[in-house]
Amino acid sequence: MTIVAKKTIIAKVLALDNDQRNLLEAEYGNYQNYIQGDKGVRLFAATKQQADRFLTVVRKTGRPVDPGKEYPLIIRRDTYKAETALAPFRFRIPVSGRRGGVEVPIGVPCGIPEGVQLRQAKLIRDGDDWYIHILIQKEVNESASGAFMAIDMGTRNLATVVCTWNAGPRFYGTEIRGIQAHYYKLRRTLAKKGAHGTIKKIGQSETRAVEAVLHAVSRKIVDDAARHHATIFVGDLKGLLTRARRSKLARRILLGFAFYKFYGYLRYKSEWAGVPLIAVNEAYTSIRCHSCGQEGLRVAGWFQCRTCGHEYNADYNGAMNILKRGMGYISMSGAASGTAQNPIG
Repeated sequence: MTIVAKKTIIAKVLALDNDQRNLLEAEYGNYQNYIQGDKGVRLFAATKQQADRFLTVVRKTGRPVDPGKEYPLIIRRDTYKAETALAPFRFRIPVSGRRGGVEVPIGVPCGIPEGVQLRQAKLIRDGDDWYIHILIQKEVNESASGAFMAIDMGTRNLATVVCTWNAGPRFYGTEIRGIQAHYYKLRRTLAKKGAHGTIKKIGQSETRAVEAVLHAVSRKIVDDAARHHATIFVGDLKGLLTRARRSKLARRILLGFAFYKFYGYLRYKSEWAGVPLIAVNEAYTSIRCHSCGQEGLRVAGWFQCRTCGHEYNADYNGAMNILKRGMGYISMSGAASGTAQNPIG
């Protein structure tokens, strides 16, 4: 099956002269004012149209525009120019104050793959730095060979992985728990000292440390699935929220945990690699024995079945249940991608 895979490349603007910086800041500031309701500001025409489309989407959600938030400036595909054959790459940003826009050098750490289509871009300011998020897409042929992999996400292990070509489980992202515990204690210490500015800075450091793990783990998992032409099953996120309500510690960890981000990384990386990924309803997968299907006792990281007497690592048991549920869905529907709503459990 052919699908359209998309992902976002983050490029940093490497250098700006004073004139360029003033033009960008004016366009970006006017865009923020336009979003906040000032329709009289000077703004590049196509960018104003993008702002109107964004506001239409916001109105449909029923949520008001946040007056304290800076929104990414959306750049329509046919209004910018990206020179990707040069090193460093160059990007021409349309602005209202200069015909032809502002052309700047950008750093693209992983490059822009050949044969992709460039879609819309977003200009984002982070302190004194500017970043351009470029959406790219390509057509990919999904290939599945009958091999399967399942992922159980949790607060103890970010991802517990089982697959049909390997007997044992693999546990990924265990270091995140330590990272978060370290920063949690550090924030408490700094709060007692009243160092609120430092608390904000270490929050950014924590985010970067966690995101590095999320990227590395999702890359390992998708690469392994791609080598075996496997379909990936992953538990949906509703079950995680339910589990987190049972524990104050789990709630704290989950609130700082980037499960949605990790799932997003899995989604776009699997699409890009042509690996089918299916979200499986994980209701009861944490409290049922994968061997006999009966309810058991889960205590911390261990599961014991009251019926057949088997004992397992709890995350391994959950991953095995997701694997069985996903395979059952495939056998019934022949689906290759999407969301599995198997009624088991």
